[in-house]
Amino acid sequence: MVPQSQRTRGSSRDYVYNTIKTQIMNGEIAPGTKLSEKEISDKLNVSRTPVREAFLQLNQEELLGVYPQIGTIVTKINLALVEEGRFVRENIEKAIVREAAETIKKEDLLQMESNLTLQEFSLEKGSYQRLFELDDEFHQLMYKGCGKHRTWHMVKRMNVQFDRLRLLRLSVNHDWKIIVAQHRNIFEAISDRDTERAEKAAMEHLQLVEIEKDQLKDQNPEYFV
Repeated sequence: MVPQSQRTRGSSRDYVYNTIKTQIMNGEIAPGTKLSEKEISDKLNVSRTPVREAFLQLNQEELLGVYPQIGTIVTKINLALVEEGRFVRENIEKAIVREAAETIKKEDLLQMESNLTLQEFSLEKGSYQRLFELDDEFHQLMYKGCGKHRTWHMVKRMNVQFDRLRLLRLSVNHDWKIIVAQHRNIFEAISDRDTERAEKAAMEHLQLVEIEKDQLKDQNPEYFV
């Protein structure tokens, strides 16, 4: 851990923000948990100002709720927000995969293939957290290959709740082979310059969590609004 004296205020805020967000997203801090500025500042060895600023940013992303006379609470997963995020991503990614199949360069395809190799390795090791990171990177590489960096960041901001559901799915449903297989299908369709097959494969992949969301809610009702 970096001593407080060696951090700037900005880096301290980012450190707190990234630490808490990661713990919320992967379920280490469960939905409904009450957070204290003092406890977090003591635990992470920072002053309360960057903690307050990180809380504000997480509140804007709807990961934390601030309630008078109650305090700061980790929000529960809101399926209405999940659906809105999925709708945005599905419709944008439909266009991205088609463009990737038409225009993506060989070096970008090589990066996607390397990512798939790492996914298969993570599958063997049973590391769902790493698999989620590689899943994200795989999709980001498609946007990158189309020159759509800002579009990716916009989609990510809209998909915080959707990503929470994706991580929950990975943690409780260990049939991760289907996710890697779907990525392989997307990659092969793009490599073959087959726009129709690429779009179909991408839509099947993004709808996987949609199909299972009711089951996830039934199994983990305390995580949902």
